Amino acid sequence: MKKRKKGISKLLRSEPFRLIGGLAFFIPAFILERVGLPVLSLALYISALVLSGGAVFFDAVRGIVRKDFLDEKFLMSIASVGAMIIGEAEEGVAVMLFYILGEWFEHIAVRRSRSSIRSLLDIRPDSAVVLSDGEEVLTDADDVEIGSLIVIRSGERVALDCVVVEGGCDLDTSALTGESVPVGVSVGDELLSGAIVASGVVTCRTLRTADNSCASRILDLVENAQEKKSRSESFITRFSRVYTPIVTSLAFLMAVIPTVFGWLSLSESVYRALSFLVVSCPCALVISVPMAYFGGIGGAASSGVLYKGGNVFAPISRARTAVFDKTGTLTKGTLSVSGVVTKDIDEDELLALAASVEYTSRHPIAECIKAAAKKTYPVVLPSELAGRGVLGYIDGKSVAVGNLRYMHSMYVNPPVTDAGVYVAVEGRFAGAIYLSDTIKDEASEAISSLRRLGVSRVVMLSGDRAATAREVGNTLGFDEVHAELLPTGKVERLEKIIKESDGGVIYVGDGINDAPCLARADVGVAMGSLGSDSAIEAADAVIMSDNLLRLSDAIKIARKTERIAMENIIFAIGIKLAILALVSVNLAGMWLAVFADVGVAVLAILNSTRTLIGRRKREK
Repeated sequence: MKKRKKGISKLLRSEPFRLIGGLAFFIPAFILERVGLPVLSLALYISALVLSGGAVFFDAVRGIVRKDFLDEKFLMSIASVGAMIIGEAEEGVAVMLFYILGEWFEHIAVRRSRSSIRSLLDIRPDSAVVLSDGEEVLTDADDVEIGSLIVIRSGERVALDCVVVEGGCDLDTSALTGESVPVGVSVGDELLSGAIVASGVVTCRTLRTADNSCASRILDLVENAQEKKSRSESFITRFSRVYTPIVTSLAFLMAVIPTVFGWLSLSESVYRALSFLVVSCPCALVISVPMAYFGGIGGAASSGVLYKGGNVFAPISRARTAVFDKTGTLTKGTLSVSGVVTKDIDEDELLALAASVEYTSRHPIAECIKAAAKKTYPVVLPSELAGRGVLGYIDGKSVAVGNLRYMHSMYVNPPVTDAGVYVAVEGRFAGAIYLSDTIKDEASEAISSLRRLGVSRVVMLSGDRAATAREVGNTLGFDEVHAELLPTGKVERLEKIIKESDGGVIYVGDGINDAPCLARADVGVAMGSLGSDSAIEAADAVIMSDNLLRLSDAIKIARKTERIAMENIIFAIGIKLAILALVSVNLAGMWLAVFADVGVAVLAILNSTRTLIGRRKREK
């Protein structure tokens, strides 16, 4: 019974019902008025007004009781009822019908916007298939503990962050990163919740609980984004609170002063004042500007960029300086062999000896040497000295692989001192292996794209050795490179850059050591699949993939959103001021006033939805 009453109440308050019901009475009333039946016509007009405007009147009265009544519903109620009182029933009902039509358009646009973002963020499954004593059990995702084994099949979405322990698959990460090409994963690779297994079956061990997994953290970021209002949104809120009382007072004076001085009759003065009130409704601003930012946040999220609030759009759109961390941001964060120096031995043989001794090690340096070697040999009695190197025997000969300090401890003095790894055979220097972090494939294009967008100064701050940092900086065309910096040194250098810059400063980083800079910059952008919690917490925006080109997308989306919001502000205020002036000198009546209110609101809302249209184009 309660559900039925609630359903009936919802129907009676819905815009389509009120609009169609109001028109069902308005059209006959309009015809009867023209054929000379004013009494019956007035009765139908009143019925039309009650049916169409009942919900508006109720909200207006409730606002008065709560002492929060200076809003558009209060103004529309005064305008429509006042028009009926002074004998302009047709216009009084028309005002309300047009207002309801505008509300309908508004709610359709908002629903589409929210639905669009909800579908985009509907990435967290409610359940997971858990392996328990060899049997598969469908379990609520919130109840799955860390370390549990879960099975994910083709077409299923990953419910919790996990690592593959058996099997392999192609992974669709488009919902998280905006990347459309599936990624191949195998044993040892990490899967983030929200991704989809495109093909294959994998057994994984969970790394985090459901509420701490990637999908949940994305949802929290986007759902809470609107709590941080942009400057434009805050301006509109303050503007409407001051603006509405002023125009209400002006309308009152407009109704009283001409009558007192005998310039106009009471009905003419009141009609003009009511028209003034209709025009003055600030709903176009109050609705369309926040909606532009809401759409912008959704559009950015579909491209793999998560904004924490509308307040980020303005500073990133005006940025003229971009500051980058190196490792993990400009580079892949994985080492590779970049060069080999040998003495009395072939390069391939040196790599084979080093890889053989390092074969059982899981250290990142060992992994990259093993990847570069074309062959390996059996090793006897391998032993490792943590932080120094590894010693083993191949065909009865000792082979030592390690850093310069390890070589010196074995009384080996390499002729080069700037390599990453050194190799000694039978106590004599055999060669050195140079290692470097691989630059991301898209890094060069990303920097060029930023320059095309007007970012005139590009700087690198790195804790790496100066030679390594300069090599990366020169390759990518950076204006400045500052290396061998501790986290405090990075912040100090960033402070100087901010003081020197004539526009906003973006800092892009991915690690714990980047958190202070991400917090200090005008806009902090965290890179890389929500990697470091501290970086994400400090950043203003998050690029869900490691793709640096998303940074340009973020700036483009911010500029478009800012432009649309400003268009709405200028258009709404400009049209309203023009028609207010016309109404005040009796050159415009209620009909034009209705257009200025409802028409401007609808046009501004439609303009705001352009952010969503842009999002769909990018998705295609």
